[in-house]
Amino acid sequence: MILSIRKGNRLPIRYIFLTTACFAIALIGLYGTLTLSSNSTQSEIDQTPSSQIKLSGFHMTADEFKNKFNGAVGKYRLNGLSITRLNILDSSEQGTGSFEYVFNDELRLVGAVNADESIQEVRLYRTGDTRKPTGGILLTAIATLILTTNSEYSYNDAQDVIQDIGLLDRDVNQPDFDGRTVRNGLEYRFSVQDHDHSIFKITVEK
Repeated sequence: MILSIRKGNRLPIRYIFLTTACFAIALIGLYGTLTLSSNSTQSEIDQTPSSQIKLSGFHMTADEFKNKFNGAVGKYRLNGLSITRLNILDSSEQGTGSFEYVFNDELRLVGAVNADESIQEVRLYRTGDTRKPTGGILLTAIATLILTTNSEYSYNDAQDVIQDIGLLDRDVNQPDFDGRTVRNGLEYRFSVQDHDHSIFKITVEK
């Protein structure tokens, strides 16, 4: 078309159509390139550390923990273990906090919360004769905590974790017991402190 213009010849209509089509295709390609570049930049922004801060610890807040715990209780009909309201304790100067829930005179739950409000650690304290085999509501509470921190687990999976810790072994010497296992980045540990106190603890593996 340019050569025809320079020679002063009459432009065929097909040249005009072809030139117009080429310009249109070029503009569409440029727009698509700019759109993809914009989406890529936005994706990188979404993956910055500031957005990942919320995923530290157990990947849940205290309220989410309570809801998941009660969900497991309801799903498996674990009567007597529902959490009605967590007692939020005063935060420390470092910006961390904690919560507590008392199930009964023998069983108490305590959790540590990060500055970003996600749970970092959960402890289940049991008061009672540790020389007797571990069982009853304590094992049920431990299984529920395992289900709470692993949403894809079934009750059988929770029992497997308890087995790995060693709580189901018949030859366990309870006064000296200290067993642990790691699943999905979390450490599950049960230890006997003395003849009257034991602790089940879930922490982020270091």
